[in-house]
Amino acid sequence: MKILLIGEYSGLHNSLKDGLQLNGHTVTLLGTGDGFKRYPVDILIKSTFFEIPIFKFIAKIIDKIFKVSLNDIEIGIKTFFKIKKLKGFDIVQLVNENSFKTTPILEVKLIKIIKNNNKNIFLLSCGTDFKSIQYALNKNFRYSILTPYFNNKKLKNSYRHILKYNNKHFKNLHEYIYKNIKGVISSDLDYHIPLKEEIKYLGMIPNPINLSKIKYNKLKIDGEIIIFHGINIKNSIKKGNNYFQKSMKIIKELHGNKIKYIEVKNLNYNDYVKSYDSCHIFLDQVYAYDQGYNALEAMAKGKVVFTGAEKEWLDHYNLIEDSIAINALPETNYLVNKLTDLINNPEKIESISVNARKFIENHHDFKSIASIYEDKWLKALKNEK
Repeated sequence: MKILLIGEYSGLHNSLKDGLQLNGHTVTLLGTGDGFKRYPVDILIKSTFFEIPIFKFIAKIIDKIFKVSLNDIEIGIKTFFKIKKLKGFDIVQLVNENSFKTTPILEVKLIKIIKNNNKNIFLLSCGTDFKSIQYALNKNFRYSILTPYFNNKKLKNSYRHILKYNNKHFKNLHEYIYKNIKGVISSDLDYHIPLKEEIKYLGMIPNPINLSKIKYNKLKIDGEIIIFHGINIKNSIKKGNNYFQKSMKIIKELHGNKIKYIEVKNLNYNDYVKSYDSCHIFLDQVYAYDQGYNALEAMAKGKVVFTGAEKEWLDHYNLIEDSIAINALPETNYLVNKLTDLINNPEKIESISVNARKFIENHHDFKSIASIYEDKWLKALKNEK
């Protein structure tokens, strides 16, 4: 099949592309590279005019006053000229409801072009979108990325890029997309749960991880325990990075002679991966039920990851608590206790490391995941006839 993947901000579409190509398909990936992360894509569309210092300054002022992103508009216009040539694809998959990274009005126009020139469009739910934000706003999760906002409404401006999915323009975009897709797929439980009653929902397919690109070195503790914490400043609040920082301040006071702490901010993808290569413990996020892409890649390397590993995840995969990953909660004392237990019992780190890699091999291997996508797509198209 000839397949077009639109959007990339985690590595999911790159790994899926690798798996699909191994299965004999022709795959094209279009995206922005997601800013400073610089994910590889076949067709790169990014803002350049509004990255020129003087125009970037003007764009920031307009965005702050009028809540209009000139960068997004530039991306939308550039995309328009690129996608007119993208015709005859058997499958098109959008990475989420804002896959082109432009305004909702322009997203609709771009999707119309894609729909007119290609056969079948599918949607991924693997990031904030109308459904997941509605579910979180109704407080159906025990906790979510909106928990800090619920606790402090002064954070509203910091949450503007998340809460926007609840406005009328994104609601219209959501409704348009759902009218024109053949089906929607979730990548983990945080997106699966809000979609369970959706008619066009095809089910959850775990994130694909290209294990051929990720070397596993079994952890051996023979000195200080290295703890890594990577921060994307823009998403820091919704990831709960402050809980990790508070916890590490206490840990350094309690166990400073036993540990080394590495904290990095806003690194591009390649530098980010290199920066945690030597660590034993990887601090990911606290407001999740399941693992995102960063956590999974770290687990594939055999790191002990503090991330979403809730009861729903344990039940889904029939796992024992703390055997594969450590469930991170927005509670400083809880995190300190979990970290202290690992520091005092390094054999647990070594055991979890082995289990984590096996888990990724069994449930997230990119080749088998690509085959599941193929089956889901073809089954949905067959059922439509």
